[in-house]
Amino acid sequence: MINASFARVWFHDTLFTFEKVSKRASYLEAIEDMPLLDPPQVYGFHSNAEITYQTNTMRSILDTIVSIQPKESSGGTGETREDRVARSTREMQSKMPAPYDLYEVRERLRLMGHTSSMNIFLRQEIDRMQRIIILVRNTLKDLLLAIEGTIIMSEQLRDALDNIFNARVPAMWKRGSWLSSSLGFWFTELLERNQQFHNWCFGGRPVVFWMSGFFNPQGFLTAMKQEVARAHQGWALDQVTMHNDVLKVAAEECKKPPKEGVFVEGLFVDGAGWDRKLSRLIEATNKVLYVPLPVVHIYAINSVAPKNPKLYTVSVRRKNIFTT
Repeated sequence: MINASFARVWFHDTLFTFEKVSKRASYLEAIEDMPLLDPPQVYGFHSNAEITYQTNTMRSILDTIVSIQPKESSGGTGETREDRVARSTREMQSKMPAPYDLYEVRERLRLMGHTSSMNIFLRQEIDRMQRIIILVRNTLKDLLLAIEGTIIMSEQLRDALDNIFNARVPAMWKRGSWLSSSLGFWFTELLERNQQFHNWCFGGRPVVFWMSGFFNPQGFLTAMKQEVARAHQGWALDQVTMHNDVLKVAAEECKKPPKEGVFVEGLFVDGAGWDRKLSRLIEATNKVLYVPLPVVHIYAINSVAPKNPKLYTVSVRRKNIFTT
């Protein structure tokens, strides 16, 4: 029914037109001049959909080219694959943070209130980051030893060597971590995520949280709801609903935390734009795929009100969440 309604609006005689001609050859010429691929607008998409399609296609082509390259090529620089990987490995080693002292973390959380739902969430995030830090440090150390011939190059280390050479994230690092388009972005995010956890644990609760830097952002929102519910006597968690307000300020302009709830940054709009003056969604700008949102105030209220009939419920689309 919906497709039929859309078809009546979109597909009509004026969709594809060309001048009337009298000769058959002219018709054939006009047909040949038609584009081989229909533009996204034919299907009701924004023109930016073409950029996403072409980007994904080109990425697939480049991945195929990389996968069939000879493994032993020096690239004309006199430097072998192993030499280049060893150099990149040492560079990452020099930037890797030290593992957390879990006893020190427990003491800090005890002083901050270890029964607080937000501090419990922080402990879970630090535990996950601890596993990633130890895994990456051990992989880098063993990879250098394997390149030097001190230990055997296992299948996992060979995978790490090939992926680091191609600027990709090794498979064993991706398991239990986060998705990223390249090794450089992934490693930078590791450092930034760890910095947020370290600052929170040893420097105090941040004014603005980088929400995309959490392993389990849904757990963060649940902890916030629990915190608000506990602050109000008689509030039941199953009756607490989450609300948000998109502010007009950047993270640097927030000097104090909200009275209730949290300020978050790091959220983006995909497929639309954002009007900062009017605080509302607008049509996407051509060639702009993602638009960063200002700081968002997320809070919870005690509400048993019926569902607003003016709201349209849609399915939630999100990436896989790794919590192990």
